[in-house]
Amino acid sequence: MFVLFEESGAFKAGTILADNDSSLQVETSHGKRVKLKSSHVLMRFREPSPGDLLSRAEADAEELDTAFLWEVCSDDEFAFDEFAADYHGHAPNAVESAAILLRLHSAPTYFHRKGRGRFRKAPAEILQAALAGLEKKRQQAEAIERLRVELVEGHLPGEIAGMLPQLLYRPDRNRIETKAFEAACVDTGLSAPRLLLKCGALASSYDFHYNRFLFEHFEEGTAFPPFAPPVDPTDLPRADVAAFSIDDATTTEIDDAFSVTPREGGGWRIGIHIAAPALGFARGSELDAIARRRLSTVYMPGNKITMMPDAAVETFTLAAGRECPALSLYLDVTAALAIQRHETRIDRVPIVANLRHHDLEPVFNEQTLHDHSETPDFQWKRELTLLWDLASILEAGRGKAENSPNQVDYSFYVDWQKETADGAGYVTISPRKRGSPLDKLVAEMMILANSTWGKLLDEAEVPGLYRVQSGGKVRMSTTAGPHDGLGVDCYAWSSSPLRRYVDLVNQWQLISVLREEAPAFAPKSAELMAALRDFDVTYTAYADFQRQMERYWCLRWLRQHPEGTSFDGKVLRDNLVRLDTIPLMIKVPSLPVLLPGTRVRVSIESSDLLDVDIHARYVATLAEPDPAEAADSMFEGN
Repeated sequence: MFVLFEESGAFKAGTILADNDSSLQVETSHGKRVKLKSSHVLMRFREPSPGDLLSRAEADAEELDTAFLWEVCSDDEFAFDEFAADYHGHAPNAVESAAILLRLHSAPTYFHRKGRGRFRKAPAEILQAALAGLEKKRQQAEAIERLRVELVEGHLPGEIAGMLPQLLYRPDRNRIETKAFEAACVDTGLSAPRLLLKCGALASSYDFHYNRFLFEHFEEGTAFPPFAPPVDPTDLPRADVAAFSIDDATTTEIDDAFSVTPREGGGWRIGIHIAAPALGFARGSELDAIARRRLSTVYMPGNKITMMPDAAVETFTLAAGRECPALSLYLDVTAALAIQRHETRIDRVPIVANLRHHDLEPVFNEQTLHDHSETPDFQWKRELTLLWDLASILEAGRGKAENSPNQVDYSFYVDWQKETADGAGYVTISPRKRGSPLDKLVAEMMILANSTWGKLLDEAEVPGLYRVQSGGKVRMSTTAGPHDGLGVDCYAWSSSPLRRYVDLVNQWQLISVLREEAPAFAPKSAELMAALRDFDVTYTAYADFQRQMERYWCLRWLRQHPEGTSFDGKVLRDNLVRLDTIPLMIKVPSLPVLLPGTRVRVSIESSDLLDVDIHARYVATLAEPDPAEAADSMFEGN
């Protein structure tokens, strides 16, 4: 005698070895012996053999029409063997009964299990809903397969093209497009951005990094919403000065300018003039909402995203040939450059020149300032020299003279009209010594203005946004506090209102003090604190992105050179090397144990613009360091 039973969700057949009424000893067709409760037996039979039963029943079950079985079965609960008898119209044999059981069991959509071998047909409305769901899944599976095949073949389906940012940066794994895309990545062995590059969806690796930043911080795009144009105040007193700005060649948001005017009886009246967009629109306006949302201009090599629309920038930027509204700090200084008094005014300032670093630095640098016999004559020489002398006195007065005179900054210029193997954009990276006379001149004037105006707000008991440093940590605050790093009692960013929202806020506050009006942000303003927190987070994110893109363009610069080109650098620590010609630190696994400061030559083996990674090989040691340089190098690498 043989039995059919269910074990672990599968049907099995076997030979009865012992029948003890309540339990059975059974040997399966595979030779395994099991003990069964009699109640677990679904069917007893004498033929065919256990192995033949299941194979024949499975074949017969495939021939049965599930929908027809559902139509003819009873609405009440039933046993499979009873239904088999009704279906066949005679007492079914073992194979016929088993085939019915297997078909009922394999169609849970049509038949709900109610116990061992017992079923009940699904209600019509539930069945229709379930079948609709199955059909939807079938269609989705077909769509996924179609999209996957197209992607693997290097074609970009239209459904995928419309949701690239979501696929790359925030995939929704419940969508069929994402399932198809991830399946294609697995099949091709390519990462998501590499697959999209293969399909032509990304023009270059630059698009991948730039679009990710936009997706995270500018989901609505970089276009500005509609706004009421700013007011250009024309009723301001005209300053009797000839002001000039000093900026990089690519600067369009010109925030600051300077003037040097002789005073009767000797000495000078020096003006620090800051663009005044706060005069053109009020807090709560559409332009304020735009600036509040962006909080800062975003800088990156070859591109930038401005905080304010071009129309607002053009109205207030300190462009040459115009009289521009400004918040001006005037310093009355003696012939020996001692500051006797200062005054803050709101006025219109004639801008007569926009000076650029690349024009000034060849004729105004440390060498020309210290070797007067070789100092060439040029326009603005007297004014710049006077401002530099004053800046040197201010720096010494703060007790914060430049401690790293040999450090170098770098300027990135990207020619987007030039194509390379990595896409549009040919990058040029130019070194520029940090702390040059022009840098010191501008920095000291801005420190003086920001600290003076911070004190003005504090003394008027009007809240502002301050940079505070104590214990080596820099933080933002709505109350004045010392900035140890700069050596000033307080420091309120106020000199870049076209580019930073905190400067714009402080300018509104300063104007309210000067005009004796209610401040835009009252004391203990929750909105002011919220602006502080949001700016701090956003400004940090923007700075991180700028650093990431500078590293990216450094790799692009390396790849513009022939393969196998070697570059010189300096060991900072362990296997970390800083290259000489560009601001890039790389790890060189093959570097031998060398002292920090050792000069070496390395060869670039490969680089990855998507992962922004580089593989370099040690070539040679060029020079050993002196002890002082070794200590400095260890500090730079931290």
